[in-house]
Amino acid sequence: MMVKVSSATLVGIDSYPVVVEVDVARGLPQFSTVGLPDAAVKESKDRIRAAIRNSGYSFPRNHVTVNLAPADIRKEGTGFDLPIALAVLSAEGVIPGDGARDYMLMGELSLDGTVKGVNGVLSAAQLARNLNFRGLVVPEENASEAAMVQGIEVIAIKTLPEIVDYFNGVGDIHPVSSGSERLWERSPRAGGDFREIRGQDQAKRAMEIAAAGGHNLLMIGSPGSGKTMLAERLPSILPPLTFEEAVEITKIYSVAGLLDRDEVLIGSRPFRAPHHTISDAGLVGGGQNPRPGEISLAHHGVLFLDELPEFRKNALEALRQPLENGSVTVTRASMTASFPARFMLVAAMNPCPCGYHGDPGRTCRCSPRQIRQYQARLSGPLLDRIDIHVLVSSVKYRELTGPYNGESSKVIAERVLRARKRQQERMAGSRTPCNARLPDRKIHDFCALDEDSHRLLEMAMERLGLSARAFTRILKVSRTIADLEECDAIATRHVAEAIQYRSLDSYRI
Repeated sequence: MMVKVSSATLVGIDSYPVVVEVDVARGLPQFSTVGLPDAAVKESKDRIRAAIRNSGYSFPRNHVTVNLAPADIRKEGTGFDLPIALAVLSAEGVIPGDGARDYMLMGELSLDGTVKGVNGVLSAAQLARNLNFRGLVVPEENASEAAMVQGIEVIAIKTLPEIVDYFNGVGDIHPVSSGSERLWERSPRAGGDFREIRGQDQAKRAMEIAAAGGHNLLMIGSPGSGKTMLAERLPSILPPLTFEEAVEITKIYSVAGLLDRDEVLIGSRPFRAPHHTISDAGLVGGGQNPRPGEISLAHHGVLFLDELPEFRKNALEALRQPLENGSVTVTRASMTASFPARFMLVAAMNPCPCGYHGDPGRTCRCSPRQIRQYQARLSGPLLDRIDIHVLVSSVKYRELTGPYNGESSKVIAERVLRARKRQQERMAGSRTPCNARLPDRKIHDFCALDEDSHRLLEMAMERLGLSARAFTRILKVSRTIADLEECDAIATRHVAEAIQYRSLDSYRI
């Protein structure tokens, strides 16, 4: 007898439907799985056999063939344990053959029949809704995650016998109600406050501009000047996530297996700070079975790269496409996966190998050649994609010990939010949420300059040798500075301030 049930597999961060076909026929006892399964799926036969027997059911002593269709997509993970087990029980007549027809099933089985959680349930729930399934059967620990998707029943189970009884009309399992609004209300917010930072007024101003326009930022300064502290507090002044953005982030973390079961919906913007020894695949994404990298885990948030020149050159150059397109595509022999990567890049670096070039309080021990080699680790095309370069000087003793009445993150965030609203109103009807993502065809419409500003920008381009990409970045930063001042037109002072944020173009030896 042959039985079909429905499940799903992950390709990138999206789920694709998989039909689990089980045929129990006469022959020598054997369990074979076909349909391009990975090692975890092939090993499921031992888990399924033990789970069925330890749950009080008999496992067929015949030839069992499992086909995972379509056969040209690689199937991976342990989420096929539950649908395969139910299909085997259906073939044995334990549950009606069409009992699970209207449901999509996912779950890993323990040897005692307990159903354990799996990754990517949020993506599978969206697929089940789009394919008009009545419901989704998932492990209890994944239930809240799946319930964020409206318009589909979520059946949460703890053991294999529970779902068998449910499909036989005996069990009393109620669908899990959606708690997305409740989860959204209690989701944590970013910590840290700009009030805790002494001095660094210019750097904090640059941070505010970057947050208001979604611009990438590079800080250059001596060790201990506060670059990391500034970067860690950037999320506290960014606009709050929308519900749709939170679901996108949660979906990525679910696929990556990094979603905290106690925090079903991620409500604060991610802040990722990978070490400079990270591999290319760890930063951008990849592997034999492609998984999201750090740039995708920073989607709608901040990617902080400390000691930027120390990162592998290949890894840094791989950032070019994501910085422009907001996504990254990983191609392997068996599949191609795309991951979203719309993040703010915040980087920090020392001006030289010893870290004290240009510091008035310390003597630099590096030769000009060493400084040039160190700074040359960052290519021109990568620097062009970083809108704001700011020098972060060492904090003086008086600034550390004297009275301080700096602005809190709450006050700065209010200005940032007002500037973002102006941008959204200006670009109403488009999918451009901030100035940094303003398409080139719209720059001349929204970033028009007067004659004095044109002359100033022309002189800066000639003296600094700026590229066409750097030119458009200056225009976008100027537009953001004007938005922070609630000005409709870009003035010369806005352009002048934007030009000074190209520090590294004139700072390099």
